[in-house]
Amino acid sequence: MARISTKLLGLSISSILLLALSTYFPIKSQEAAFIRQVKEQGDLLAQVIKNSTRQDMLLNQRSRIHKIIDDIGRQKGIEQVRIFNKNGKIIYSSEKMLIGRMVDKKEEACYSCHAADKPLEHLSITKRVRIFKNPCGGRSLGIINPIYNEPACSSAACHAHPKEKRVLGVLDVVMSLRRVDETLLKNKLQILYSTAGTIVIISLIFWYFFKKFVTYPIHKLVTATRAVAEGDLSYRIECRRNDELKQLADAFNEMTRKLSESKEKLYQSDKLASVGRLAAGVAHEINNPLTGVLTYSSFLLKHGNLPEEARKDLEVVVRETKRCRGIVKSLLDFSRQYSPKMAPVDLNEVVENSLSIMDSILKLKRIKVTKDLSKEPPIVLGDSNRLQQVLINLLSNAADAVEEGKGEIVISTGSLAKEGETFHRLVIRDNGCGIPKENLDKIFEPFFSTKGNKGVGLGLSIVWGIIGEHGGRVDVESEPGEGTAFFIYFPGYKPSRPG
Repeated sequence: MARISTKLLGLSISSILLLALSTYFPIKSQEAAFIRQVKEQGDLLAQVIKNSTRQDMLLNQRSRIHKIIDDIGRQKGIEQVRIFNKNGKIIYSSEKMLIGRMVDKKEEACYSCHAADKPLEHLSITKRVRIFKNPCGGRSLGIINPIYNEPACSSAACHAHPKEKRVLGVLDVVMSLRRVDETLLKNKLQILYSTAGTIVIISLIFWYFFKKFVTYPIHKLVTATRAVAEGDLSYRIECRRNDELKQLADAFNEMTRKLSESKEKLYQSDKLASVGRLAAGVAHEINNPLTGVLTYSSFLLKHGNLPEEARKDLEVVVRETKRCRGIVKSLLDFSRQYSPKMAPVDLNEVVENSLSIMDSILKLKRIKVTKDLSKEPPIVLGDSNRLQQVLINLLSNAADAVEEGKGEIVISTGSLAKEGETFHRLVIRDNGCGIPKENLDKIFEPFFSTKGNKGVGLGLSIVWGIIGEHGGRVDVESEPGEGTAFFIYFPGYKPSRPG
């Protein structure tokens, strides 16, 4: 699997190649423009030389022509100045030893003017200029400029030429391109250094931002993943940015939160199952002897001729035995495995039925009940009897928590949407004594109770189990002295489509 660093290296190399190409073409374009300018200047120099010798040529003043050519040939940057006639014989030259020699018409300097042995009368500058390697290894620029047969020349008495001869000879000037090449090299190096510096700076900036905004967040995510793999579901990724990596961090935190909740539910379910099995065994073992004790003590209480003190003691036995029977019944209810009969259930109806069952108890304690039920029936898939058991348990706890004559219970139902899913919520809120914060994590544990001798501690455990059977979730909020609120969430019912 390719690492991100490898992909980044490939991207960097591609960027460098693209930048190199974008540098190469401007360099070549600049070089071509520079050479074109030098060619134009060289052609202009050749034209100046031809104009300078024109009058002396008309007067056939050879010494003056030689002097002009010698003076020009000694100028810095001028390698050679030659004038040869139409036959290729060198008439004038800045190098005396070349005078009188013949030049090869097929060589580069002459071919343009003598193509197919027919001198051209008019040549473009591109055909009259050539660049070649000199014996010293450098480059030279050669400019050829035809000398035309003017009327003044053809009619002169000194050396008349026939009118049909259009080209009398050629002026050839050779200039050194050493300074030009040095300038071009210097410009190339400047551009290359500038490009290399730009590449380095861009690479450093890219590396810094990639490390800060990609590598470092990914490292944090890997560390967090390893922590979760080791069982630390409380690990959270802190990310204060607002981009895709922030969304990834939020998704990871949400995943760990749900995993933690699922783990807690699984732990609670396992614990309830273990306690349920234990409770079932204990309940069956003590139920028969307990029934015998209650039967005989009740019989003696009704038919025995007992002293008043013994009667009172026997009444305590009967009362406490009944209390034990109630505890045993709760244990059996807790341990019994039901197969809920799932069907669409209206939570509003469950609330009404439960309140009708608890009505006498609530009125006896003068508890005010307020209903805030959803106008749109919140339909869930569940067992109405089991859901009713949940509500009765919570109402009983609320009735025990509030002060008689001043208590208030608020029951509300509603719906909410989250992540494209619809959930129904049932809330039971009271203004009772509340639950200490240190006990909030324990209230769903079997046999944990804050009521003292009034409760067994199985009611909320049963509530937890039933809600779990229905795929729901129960949360609790409580402040000591201010009351308690239970929030129960059920997934919305979606009728299956026929076919």
